[in-house]
Amino acid sequence: MYIPYGHQSITEEDIQAVVDVLRSDYLTTGPAIGEFEQKAADYVGAKYAVAVSNGTAALHIACLAAGIAPGDEVITTPITFAASANCVLYCGGRPVFADIDPVTYNIDPAEIERKITPKTKAIIPVHFTGQPCEMEEIHRIAREHGLAVIEDAAHALGAEYKGQKIGSLSSDMTAFSFHPVKPITTGEGGMVVTDDAELYERLCLFRSHGITRAESLMGQNEGGWYYEQLELGYNYRMTDIQAALGSSQLAKLDAFIQRRRYLAGRYTEAFAGIPGLACPEQLPHAASGWHLYVLRFLEQERGQAFARLREAGIGVNVHYIPVYRHPYYRKHGYQDTFCPHAEQLYQHMLSLPLYPGLTEEQQDVVIEQVKKLV
Repeated sequence: MYIPYGHQSITEEDIQAVVDVLRSDYLTTGPAIGEFEQKAADYVGAKYAVAVSNGTAALHIACLAAGIAPGDEVITTPITFAASANCVLYCGGRPVFADIDPVTYNIDPAEIERKITPKTKAIIPVHFTGQPCEMEEIHRIAREHGLAVIEDAAHALGAEYKGQKIGSLSSDMTAFSFHPVKPITTGEGGMVVTDDAELYERLCLFRSHGITRAESLMGQNEGGWYYEQLELGYNYRMTDIQAALGSSQLAKLDAFIQRRRYLAGRYTEAFAGIPGLACPEQLPHAASGWHLYVLRFLEQERGQAFARLREAGIGVNVHYIPVYRHPYYRKHGYQDTFCPHAEQLYQHMLSLPLYPGLTEEQQDVVIEQVKKLV
């Protein structure tokens, strides 16, 4: 038996939703896109939503809409997938890595403030594992320095901060991912939500080649066939097939998160107080979506723990290698970058299996195998 760290949860309703689109007139650029966007915007409490082909595309068009350009600096965390920083590079900007809070594992607002320079244009806080960052403090810093805030909520659809859903916290934009192991899936897919009409227009342009048919944006209109390219955009469109799956999945999101929270609680109950293990701590004013359960091994060598658990059929993983450690970043000016708290976390952490379809029996096997290591 192999127990992966994450897995999609697909029902017959999901399958039927996809089949219905396959039998319809539209496979892409059809009505399912707008329906999914509206449902997602309503769910998180945002005015506008723009569905795209993947989470990386969501971050990229958010940076483009925010005007990130060559010479700009954008502050983000090193404990994230590379896309959170790559999206800045795509625009010609430079990611600047601020260290994490050693308790929450999220970007430390004090470190953000310390990294601000005259070149700083934006902040990309990442809600790592599904636990919201300290957004109130991050927004204060952004207001004082005139910075854009783009939340990377790839892990955090359905999470809450001070009673509000992630996506409704007055950031400029929030980006989500719908990869199979994320809170809901569209196979591959992503979305940006915003309350700003101008940003929404720009996001729509960058999603689809920079092209529009909106008369309010075009310089002229030669007829019903006419359109204009206003920006150098991309083909980042989501298909109706993906959107139909997304709408079906979204209807089950609250149940998925409830299950994730229950399973996370079982892990914490099992490991709390065991010498050599450190369970993830949660902010009292936030409700994590529990995309990941990151356990720290304080005495057992992490590489050995990883190997032994994998041998036992437990699909543990490491989230993440600090981004600046990757060879590409080392070759491009980050060879001296070092964030001590991020490094400390990286040396000791493992992500345990956590997904709605994980059974208590499977989880008990994981717990038993982990306890054998300490």
